[in-house]
Amino acid sequence: MKRNTNSLAAIAFQKYLKNKIGMCSFGYILICGFVAIFCYLIAPDDSCNANQMHLEIHSKPPGFSTTLLEIPNPKKSTFFERFLFGEEHPPTELLIHDFKIDSTYLNVTLFDQITIKKIPLDTFNSDTEDFVKEKTYFFGTDRYGRDLLSRILIGTRISFFIGFIAVFISLILGIFMGSLAGYFGGKTDAIVSWVINITWSIPTLLLVIAITLTLGKGVWQVFIAVGLTMWVEVARVVRGQILSVKKTEYIEAAKVLGFSNSRIIFRHILPNIMAPIIVISAANFAASILIESGLSFLGIGAQPPIPSWGGIIKDHFSYVILGKPYLAIIPGIAILSLVMAFMLTGNSLRDSLDVKKKS
Repeated sequence: MKRNTNSLAAIAFQKYLKNKIGMCSFGYILICGFVAIFCYLIAPDDSCNANQMHLEIHSKPPGFSTTLLEIPNPKKSTFFERFLFGEEHPPTELLIHDFKIDSTYLNVTLFDQITIKKIPLDTFNSDTEDFVKEKTYFFGTDRYGRDLLSRILIGTRISFFIGFIAVFISLILGIFMGSLAGYFGGKTDAIVSWVINITWSIPTLLLVIAITLTLGKGVWQVFIAVGLTMWVEVARVVRGQILSVKKTEYIEAAKVLGFSNSRIIFRHILPNIMAPIIVISAANFAASILIESGLSFLGIGAQPPIPSWGGIIKDHFSYVILGKPYLAIIPGIAILSLVMAFMLTGNSLRDSLDVKKKS
């Protein structure tokens, strides 16, 4: 028996596959998601928060190279700990200009070409020369001499996961409140609509700042605060969609058959109104990244030394007029590209899910 490929879902999927902009945007989102998950495994500086500082080489341009001596730390984090939080016991890195080995010590001339330091050879568990490495900072270094590429990669996790958590919270609250208002109507609709309108009337950024200051500064507080302010858009969409379908024949038939209200809402109504919810979720994902970046730029988002794209811009926006604009432009491009990818994906989904529209 042949599978039916003329279902609405199949038609929408085929239309989306033909949308090159949508597919490229979705592919970029998948790449960012991969980076967010495995950031500590692919970042050149895998220390916790990529916080290896070298003030001697602060604000160096992209492509800058130097010689490092890594003095191993006997303590090691487990693979699971490194995967989640980075190496909490990273090797001590010394910027060196030259080194010589005698019978007992490794004599290194530091980066300033003046200071000489003696390190016992038994500090190293293998050939000493294996710990002398040439390191290239592909995105340059920040104001504290940290690897900017590593900070950008690890900052992807903050920006990416705030979208997931904020959208998840907004979907739970928005679908619940919108379903109550749209399905039951009457006083329930009036009360929920009043709450929606009050929340809607408050500027989003001010509301997020107020909730963040109430919960305290930190990453998880920002995640929750953004999610608590984005549910109103979902609720309004769900309410409007339910109002338009609750009087249709199949819903009336479900009521006649004696199905419970919860079953009618979750089994019969919501699956048929998911298209606009998916589209608004993509838009909310992009908005949550912008809000988090704005909060970090204001200093009430992710707190140092946690890398955040907005926080990196905050630390270096003055460098734009000091001849080193890349320190602020690179994280700015990261924010712009990810937000644009989600917006283009949302637009592509909107066009694809409109199965009545000709491709």
